[in-house]
Amino acid sequence: MSRFSVQGAENLHEVTGKGRATVARSTTVILVCGALILSIAMGVRQSFGIFLEPIVLDLDLPRQTFALAIAVQNLLWGLTQPAAGMVADRFGTARVLSGGAAVYAVGLVVMGLSQSAGGLHLGAGLLVGLGMSATSFAVVLGAIGRFVPVERRSMALGMASAGGSLGQFLVVPLGQFLIEGVGWSISLILLAGLAAAIVPLAIPLAGRAGSSGLLEESQTLSEALMEATRHPGFWLLTTAFFVCGFHVAFVATHIAVFAVSCGLPAMTGATALSLIGLFNIAGTWLAGALGGRYRKRYLLAAIYFLRGVVIIVLLLVPKTSTNILIFSAVLGTLWLGTVPLTTGLVGEIFGPRYVATLFGIVFLGHQVGAFFGAWLGGLVFDATGSFDLMWFASIALALLAAVMHLPIRDRPVPRLSAAASG
Repeated sequence: MSRFSVQGAENLHEVTGKGRATVARSTTVILVCGALILSIAMGVRQSFGIFLEPIVLDLDLPRQTFALAIAVQNLLWGLTQPAAGMVADRFGTARVLSGGAAVYAVGLVVMGLSQSAGGLHLGAGLLVGLGMSATSFAVVLGAIGRFVPVERRSMALGMASAGGSLGQFLVVPLGQFLIEGVGWSISLILLAGLAAAIVPLAIPLAGRAGSSGLLEESQTLSEALMEATRHPGFWLLTTAFFVCGFHVAFVATHIAVFAVSCGLPAMTGATALSLIGLFNIAGTWLAGALGGRYRKRYLLAAIYFLRGVVIIVLLLVPKTSTNILIFSAVLGTLWLGTVPLTTGLVGEIFGPRYVATLFGIVFLGHQVGAFFGAWLGGLVFDATGSFDLMWFASIALALLAAVMHLPIRDRPVPRLSAAASG
């Protein structure tokens, strides 16, 4: 049994009601299932960049139409993420994950059957956006945060977040293989079957806020929201997370087109996306591990600063396949390490009970940035034939986000400190 299992077993005894557990679970099982859920949800979603070119060519649509659908998806994902976190905290994680998986799968089918911009916006925009809000980080990491003791929480969140990167590494080349073999339409329908696999994986994550016997049990949701919104660090985290969303959505949606625009084969873009996922496995795990030893706000500042440096180097070197793949590998180590650190910082400051709700609100900032990263990427390229303006904006935002993390007060709120000392 893993070092997480004893604490997890104690929490699960309370969750299932006086020991009548319907499924034998340990925290190890929860971590594995959470990582697999994120692998599927994020892996499929991060593969959309390789569908851009075949879809717009087949349906005779401008690139910005596809980019706008992905932008709407990101925005809707962010707008509904707080609600998904609240529902998970109130009624249980497994129910939210299962419902989200069903909507996600239907969205992929609608996207695959689209013959117009309207169908693309309905499937890729509306339905996948709703599905993502119920199957991604806030809901999954919120559940994990409730079952893992505080001294191991950062590592656990990093391990689970790395699952999203594993999915990107595996699903992107799978998607490219399917597109070349059966076309983009059938490929999306097959990926819908993969999304449906989230439903059985959600079972071990059953549980809700207030089920773990934590010190802050008496706090209500409204009190938690009031406490967070009065904390300046909460708004700094939310605003800075905008930059992460801008970077991730821009690169994930447009790196394949960027490679083609540089005269490189389409497989370079697909390989670049896959490498980002592969190297982010190590990067996210490392961020989680370091977050348990060093102050998370400094680690977050370093990640954003290094992103800016990496993009500057990309603009200075020749645009060869080798250089773009090196860029992708280095960026991958900095890709989603922000997620366990930001989630961990929210839990560290406000406590883990309502972390799904509070991180959901912070994640809204991420998704507003993702909206602009995806949409403006297509708009700028159609208008100028180049992504230069987007790269320049990405550098400036990276440096701004690095600075914004420095003044965050990263100590527990007085309520938690008083409870711990009492």
